[in-house]
Amino acid sequence: MNSEQEPTNIDGMNGFERTIKRIADVIGAVLLLIVLSPIFLLIYIRQKMDGTGPAIYSQERIGKGGKPFRIYKFRTMIVDAEKGGVPQLEQDDDPRLTDFGKVLRKRHWDELPQIWNVLKGDMSFVGYRPERLYFINQIMEHNSDYQLLYQSLPGVTSLATIQNGYTDTMEKMLKRLDMDLYYLRHRTLWGDAKIIFQTLFNL
Repeated sequence: MNSEQEPTNIDGMNGFERTIKRIADVIGAVLLLIVLSPIFLLIYIRQKMDGTGPAIYSQERIGKGGKPFRIYKFRTMIVDAEKGGVPQLEQDDDPRLTDFGKVLRKRHWDELPQIWNVLKGDMSFVGYRPERLYFINQIMEHNSDYQLLYQSLPGVTSLATIQNGYTDTMEKMLKRLDMDLYYLRHRTLWGDAKIIFQTLFNL
């Protein structure tokens, strides 16, 4: 695909469905922020007890339209985990993980602050996982169709996340891309609901 041409619209949802999806995201985010606020507080306090850095960190990711935004997570790694500023892929049993960070990562509780991203409109509950530009550039060298994902909001969870796990290799990143493109082409509101139920079951 020529990157200079207008990307082909492959979104399986129509405008009405996207509106319903956004309304559901906002309602869901508000309710979850209220219901989970005690959990947020407990995790925050436990993080601060370690005295090893901030409880929440943000990182620039690329979202809809190829625009950057700040994604929020509970910190799971040591401070300055990427020495020299060179981005590194996260891995299972990553030695940079703190003891409590391992607990958070095991159940994906570190992703909870992204509910705020959903409320802000940076993300949806279901969609492709947003990536850093550094790795997007590497993916684009293998498959330029990555830019088709920019037609939709990135998500807190996805079918690729459930089935493919953490992407600690380029092979996994390309496999995730194929799954994300398939999702975008065939996504429906009912399909999103099933992905959310699968995610809750895994948690």
